[in-house]
Amino acid sequence: MKGVILAGGKGTRLEPFTKLINKHLLPVGPEPMIYWPIKKLKAAGITEILIITNKQHLHSFEEVLGHGEQLGVKLSYAIQSEKGGGIADALACARNFVDDQCIVLLGDNLFDDNLRPFIDDFQAQPHGAKVLLKEVKDPERYGVAFLDEVNHSIISIIEKPISPPSNFCVTGIYFYNKDVFDLIDLLQPSSRGEREITDLNNIYINRKKLKFNILKSWWLDAGTHESLFKANKHFYERS
Repeated sequence: MKGVILAGGKGTRLEPFTKLINKHLLPVGPEPMIYWPIKKLKAAGITEILIITNKQHLHSFEEVLGHGEQLGVKLSYAIQSEKGGGIADALACARNFVDDQCIVLLGDNLFDDNLRPFIDDFQAQPHGAKVLLKEVKDPERYGVAFLDEVNHSIISIIEKPISPPSNFCVTGIYFYNKDVFDLIDLLQPSSRGEREITDLNNIYINRKKLKFNILKSWWLDAGTHESLFKANKHFYERS
């Protein structure tokens, strides 16, 4: 299995800092944000990692990370479309990198759980994909899973619902087989003009091929000024 970290996007919620630097290179604790997902993958035994970012930020990532030598991993890079076609569109850049299975992390999703048990569960699946969920107090901010708790399945994923069907949001941690790239090709742009990861995951749901697990420990989407502050506080207090 290989790892894919999506580290593109404009980071507009973190301006003015992101006018100068990619948000995934902003400090979280004593290290750049991007270090934490890389370390999580390495701890789970995933050492071949592709970072997908924007053309204007590629050099900065190469300057900071090189090819992963100091972190004990093998890093390679791909460039997302300048138009910013959405998370699923960014993932499509990994088509030639993934051999059979991949774990995909959004680079601004930070968490404490060990990924290894979830990887083992996914590798035991006969087919399909997996997402990791987290119970939150403000689910309306996220893509929310409508759960069938009896059958331990997801009925649908609703993006930023006004009346959330549960408190379980879909985190930026996904598991896919190589057939995901054929499904991305089927996606139509949303009203935002993007190929949405929620639409992709709903295809798996409609085919009864999407499984889920739940994160039990700390998790945060560090994409705002407030959450970036909370992330720094968490990592400094943990150390």
